[in-house]
Amino acid sequence: MTGEEPIRPDGMRCARCERPDREPLPRQPFPNELGQKLAAEICTECWDEWKQRQMLLINHYGLDVREPRSREFLLTNLRSFLFGEGGEEAEIDSSEEGTVSW
Repeated sequence: MTGEEPIRPDGMRCARCERPDREPLPRQPFPNELGQKLAAEICTECWDEWKQRQMLLINHYGLDVREPRSREFLLTNLRSFLFGEGGEEAEIDSSEEGTVSW
């Protein structure tokens, strides 16, 4: 054994973690070109990390996902988080965490 990671039979290597031994998404998450790209290039572990990040962004920024601007903000961050496209990800300031009193 050489210590190398096994390469999947379909040759897919996750675009985010670059590991060839992870499970691909079982289906495309969106019925469009981006959904096809995600299913072809992203593993389930990285997709789960994105879903956690997305939830943090929605809660931190108080996003209403019914609004087009909120959806575009999330898609921009998705592309940055998973593919490194489009610049920097939005910051989540956790310095105030636990200090909110009702």
